[in-house]
Amino acid sequence: MEPVLLPPRSPNLNAYCERFVRSIKEEALSQMVLLGEDALSYTIQQYVSHYHAERNHQGRANQLIAPEPGLGNHRGQVRRRDRLGGLLRYYYRDVA
Repeated sequence: MEPVLLPPRSPNLNAYCERFVRSIKEEALSQMVLLGEDALSYTIQQYVSHYHAERNHQGRANQLIAPEPGLGNHRGQVRRRDRLGGLLRYYYRDVA
């Protein structure tokens, strides 16, 4: 691997990556005390799952990136899925 040198004062070159890092830091990592690499790895894996399947994105008209099939019905009981001990929550309707 060879590093790619970025020009100085170029903040928009990594805008998507920087936004994801900011989101994971604000929504998960800054609110937890992580004791070890395994805890960090588990937290990142849970956040990425939440980010792709359960979190609305304004850039996509508040749609999910990869919604689970069968969710999003207008009937059925409202359920809540907790991740990271309730730090990340997702509300959905059960399949009727």
